[in-house]
Formats: sequence, structure tokens, C-alpha cells
Amino acid sequence: MTHEDDRGEADSLAPVIPLFGERSAASASSREESVPRVRRPFFAPAPDAEVLGASHEVDVDSETDEAAAVQAASDALLRKLRSRSLSEREARTFLAQRDLSRDAVEEIVADFLRLSYLDDAALAEQLVHVGVSRKGEGRVAIAQAMARRGVPRDVADAALDAVGDDDAERALEFARRKAMSIGGRDDDAALRRLVGQLARRGYPSSVAMTAARQALAEARRPAVRGPRFD
Repeated sequence: MTHEDDRGEADSLAPVIPLFGERSAASASSREESVPRVRRPFFAPAPDAEVLGASHEVDVDSETDEAAAVQAASDALLRKLRSRSLSEREARTFLAQRDLSRDAVEEIVADFLRLSYLDDAALAEQLVHVGVSRKGEGRVAIAQAMARRGVPRDVADAALDAVGDDDAERALEFARRKAMSIGGRDDDAALRRLVGQLARRGYPSSVAMTAARQALAEARRPAVRGPRFD
């Protein structure tokens, strides 16, 4: 056989295929193609115990702060009531200045009503007593004082009805006390001053004029002396 025949036979032989290398690579490649690829998100951390704990801690702190604010407001209102009686409206106004929610304000007011720390009827009776006994005021002035303090109209009317409609008698009593200190003035000046004082205390003009004239007349009436025995 010649060399050319050898080359032709050699060229006709099948190429040598490695038993392991390329097959392994092909197997790996086929396995990679058969396994689906899952694309990972850029960042999606799962909530862990620390994150949940931090959220719960924020809620607890918020509730604690609110409870502390409510307690501080209650204490402040109680201190206020020790020095001065308040109506329900005045109490709500006081609490509203302390940055509380409406529900918190109503809760405190309800507690104070239950404990009788707030009582509009008792406050109305107190204002009537002070107006009549200490200031000598008439019904109009007392009613105005209760309205300014936030006492409901029906409660104020009930307190005034207990006193009775005797403005004329109270006006005369007040005028008699003041007439003794107006001495030294002429009659017209003394009358105008006394009527003005009565009007400022809520007495109607007719009631004030009548009381002032009678009180001045009594004050300037000569004193009646008793019999003299030598």
C-alpha cells in the first residue's frame, strides 16, 4: 500500500471523540438548560424579629406618652379645682389647652363628674349665694355671672328660682349700706351715684331709683332722740 493510500484511508477514518471531557461538558450544559433560573429581587428582606420588635416598641411608647399626658392633665385640673370651682365648660376649655384629643378630654370630664369634682348645679348655688349675700346683686347680674362661667341656662334658672324674686328688698338693703358713706354730697349727686351703683349690680332702673331715694331719705332723716332726764 502506498503512502497516498495510507493518507486516503487515514482521512476516511472517523475522528477520535474523547470519552469523558466533552460529554461531561455537554451533560453539564444540558443540566443547566433544564434547571429554570430564578431571578432574585434587588432587595426584599423578610421581616425578622428585630423589625417586628421595633414596631411594637413604637406603639407601646406612643400609648405610654398618651397615658402620661392624660394623667398630667387630670392632676393639673384637680389642682385648679382646689383653688376655684369650675363649670364643665371651663374644665373642657382648660383641658383643651393641654393638647389632648377630644376623647381624652371627655374621658377626664366624665371621671370628674362621677367623683362630683365638677357640678354645675353646685356652682350655680355658690354664685347665687355670693351675688346675694356678699355683693348685693340683683337677678340680672347673677344670671349674667353664671352665663359667663358657662353654667347652662336651665341650671341657672333653677338656682335663681330658689332665691325668689325679691330684687326690691335686696336693692334697698344694699342702698341703705351705701347711703351712709355718701354723706357730704348734694341730694342730686348722691342719688345719681347710688342709682349707678345699684344699676351695676343688675337692678332694673325703676327698682334702683326707688331704693336709692328711700335709703337716702332714711340716712338724712334727723335722729330721733329719746326723752332726756336730768
